[in-house]
Amino acid sequence: MAVKILVIEDEPAISEMIEVALARANFEVMKATDAEEAMKLLGDMLPDLILLDWMLPGSSGMEFARRIKKEELTNHIPIIMLTAKSGESDKITGLDAGADDYITKPFSPRELIARIKAVLRRSSPQAENETIEIDNLILDTASHRIMVNNEALELGPTEYRLLHFFMTHTERVYSRSQLLDRVWGSNVYVEERTVDVHIRRLRKVLTPSGHDRYVQTVRSAGYRFSKKV
Repeated sequence: MAVKILVIEDEPAISEMIEVALARANFEVMKATDAEEAMKLLGDMLPDLILLDWMLPGSSGMEFARRIKKEELTNHIPIIMLTAKSGESDKITGLDAGADDYITKPFSPRELIARIKAVLRRSSPQAENETIEIDNLILDTASHRIMVNNEALELGPTEYRLLHFFMTHTERVYSRSQLLDRVWGSNVYVEERTVDVHIRRLRKVLTPSGHDRYVQTVRSAGYRFSKKV
């Protein structure tokens, strides 16, 4: 079955270029020019990934990303932001809104396809049919569920992979570059600051149960997952 990608882009030339590139890579394309049209499409069929332009008529791409990440039906769908904004603060803002990656215009079809494939790999880790438990924090790899005291936690695909890596590699310190290689995969176009954004998201979800204290920052070195405070 072909991978379905929803392209939300209001510039016809860019939209057409993306559609041709995706079709050549054997992806199935859904297209929308604004957030309202995109929401109607999501009501009929869920894509495997969303390419989302930052600047859209009406509701912005940022607002759209935040909206679908709040919905249980759509919060698992990975998002790649497309934008002319290249500043670091803009990238962090986009990632904080729920984007899994960020492509600055202009970009080549080759880079676009490479990033899509990388995000899809990270978003669909192979289940190992095991259950990992640390101090009432349970990760079930078969169902991709995270439970704390019999309550489910909602994690994005990247945060899930990050938590899975931490829970299977406790106590050791990993640098940002090591985490990028282990969690995001090699040859992925992602900056090291991206790790900080996803660590922050992971901690936010783990905070109510107190498990955020296990995700520890080691100054000038990186991060570790440890029960020792």
